[in-house]
Amino acid sequence: MQTIGFIGLGVMGKSMARNLLRAGYPLVVYTRTKEKAEDLLAEGAVWKETVKDVAEAADVVMTMVGEPQDVEHVYFGDDGILKHAKRGAYVIDFTTSKPSLAVRIYEAAKEKGIFALDAPVSGGDIGARDGTLSIMVGGDKEAFSACMALFSHIGKNIVWQGKAGAGQHTKMCNQIAIATNMIGVCEALVYAEKAGLDPERVLQSISQGAASSWSLSHLAPRMLAGDFAPGFYVKHFIKDMGIALAEAETLGLSLPGLKLAKQLYEALAERGEEQSGTQALYKWYKEW
Repeated sequence: MQTIGFIGLGVMGKSMARNLLRAGYPLVVYTRTKEKAEDLLAEGAVWKETVKDVAEAADVVMTMVGEPQDVEHVYFGDDGILKHAKRGAYVIDFTTSKPSLAVRIYEAAKEKGIFALDAPVSGGDIGARDGTLSIMVGGDKEAFSACMALFSHIGKNIVWQGKAGAGQHTKMCNQIAIATNMIGVCEALVYAEKAGLDPERVLQSISQGAASSWSLSHLAPRMLAGDFAPGFYVKHFIKDMGIALAEAETLGLSLPGLKLAKQLYEALAERGEEQSGTQALYKWYKEW
């Protein structure tokens, strides 16, 4: 079987890597804090000291890091993936990042005989754990087809969106839809409470009707339970919204709903909640 290299073992990346390991793939890993990898190493993954070491050892290199600058460093640095990956290797970036950066990676990889895909995901920590993520893929369709077996261990809704960068553009659509939906979910809950209703009973009704959404079904119960642990960090959502707004400006679009959501999340982060999950927006309405 192909040896998989996985770089970045955060909330999402670790579960994704684990699912590949449990599917029987040889797995080599690297993340900046080795302690995050200890449980995977106990399960059979092999630690590598650098990104370079992962790239040299793997047939398929996957990345799930934090920011676009992290992606750029991991791929284009002196010890980066593109300088050290095998000719004929596949490189797959699951990070939500800039579409333009995905295109740069694709073009640089192609010059070296490497196949690159941008494949951001949606579904949070639960989707990563259960292997049910939505995966939005950009790049050559032949490369997408060649990697489909790998994707099937990570996600269930796996769609090729088009040329390089198309996966990242699709993820921007995803984040735009979530951003204003999260405002609606929070406002619905605080309205229910002010009206003297039982919010959990309200959820039983509205989560099955026209208002239904992933956030309403999965994150609203966490809000009511006071569970603000990150399935997806506030700080990363702010980053994603910033990318989407910049791309929208390039496209000549005005997105007032997205601008409002970003402002609210930035206010939340200023109150010390940047490491919380995105459902912590509820606190903005309840506590401040």
